[in-house]
Amino acid sequence: MNAEEKRELLAELERLKQEHRDLDTAIEALLAASTYDRLQVQRLKKRKLQLRDRITRIDDQLFPDIIA
Repeated sequence: MNAEEKRELLAELERLKQEHRDLDTAIEALLAASTYDRLQVQRLKKRKLQLRDRITRIDDQLFPDIIA
């Protein structure tokens, strides 16, 4: 992996982490409301899990586990 690819992955990783945090905030806000759309919360949680999977894959690419 060259330096440009690594920079791009780091930028994408940061963007995904920010989106993950934003979703967390949105979910908390919805749940704090007295009435909320359960389907919407479910969709946001699913998107959050998808982001977590993508973040993990990028992390593994950038920082592979080295078995000594």
